[in-house]
Amino acid sequence: MTRVEAQPAFVLHARAWRETSLLLDVLSRDYGRVGLVARGVRSAHSRTPRSLLQPFAPLQLGWSGRGELGTLHAAEAAGAALPLAGESLLCALYVNELVVRLAPRHDPHPGVFAAYLQTLARLAQGAAAAWTLRRFERDLLAHLGYGLLLDTDADSGERLEADTDYAYRLEQGPVRWRCAGDGLKLRGSALLALARDEEPEKSDLPNLRRLLRALIAQRLDGVALNAWNLLGGATRAARG
Repeated sequence: MTRVEAQPAFVLHARAWRETSLLLDVLSRDYGRVGLVARGVRSAHSRTPRSLLQPFAPLQLGWSGRGELGTLHAAEAAGAALPLAGESLLCALYVNELVVRLAPRHDPHPGVFAAYLQTLARLAQGAAAAWTLRRFERDLLAHLGYGLLLDTDADSGERLEADTDYAYRLEQGPVRWRCAGDGLKLRGSALLALARDEEPEKSDLPNLRRLLRALIAQRLDGVALNAWNLLGGATRAARG
């Protein structure tokens, strides 16, 4: 039987289970994404308040068990919940859904936890939402073994040229743009900016969003994420 103590973690998703309990999807630093049963936390006499087990609050959790679900036996706050509201909250909900859908359970990825924590901090500090999400999507795919080819021509092996247009083929990477239907068209400067972690020009962000979403959808067998609709609606509302 595995027993874990004082593990840094965040709740990604919680839902009611039976009369007084919760089923938790948790991202932990050293154990990756895990499923936990929080027994009795919805009762009035629980030693662990339900309000503690909310998304976007840093926690230290303890659990035990074997198999797919563990049993939560300890939970303490490791800091104040991050101040997320409006667009930043919608973005954070998307980040949670992305981790739940892409990251396998019981597969340790400390890099995913670090990228997740950094992304929440950036959103809470008011960083540009679009660029913050593109950075997280890129890093999550890389940590899970699906890293993007962003600085080299997939056909020639030569370095990308900033002032050249490329078609991004999902199974290969960027190749020189030839004609419509050749793949998603992006400027070399946009791909290089993503590779170097340098904020691209604002006009390049929509195409980078389309690229990352296509790559994510490929990993999800074409199934769209619920948060994509929420983010799209928020964007349209902001534009009036």
